[in-house]
Amino acid sequence: MADHVYKVIEVVGSSAESTDAAVRRAIEVAAKTVKNMRWCEVVETRGHIEGGKLAHWQVKVRIGFTLEQSM
Repeated sequence: MADHVYKVIEVVGSSAESTDAAVRRAIEVAAKTVKNMRWCEVVETRGHIEGGKLAHWQVKVRIGFTLEQSM
C-alpha cells in the first residue's frame, strides 16, 4: 500500500427511516463532488423531535479522502 495523505470533512446526513440510511445518504451525496473517499467515521447521532415524536435522524459523519499528488 502506498503512503497517503488524507483530508477530512464533516457532513450531516438525515433520514426519517434510520441512522444507517442517514449515514448512507451523507456518503452518497458527498460522493457526487468529493473524489477519492476512503473511509468514514460516525461522530454524532441525534434525533429531531416534532410533536413529541421522532421525526428524523441526523448523523454527523467524518469522511476521509486521499489528496491527489502531482509528480
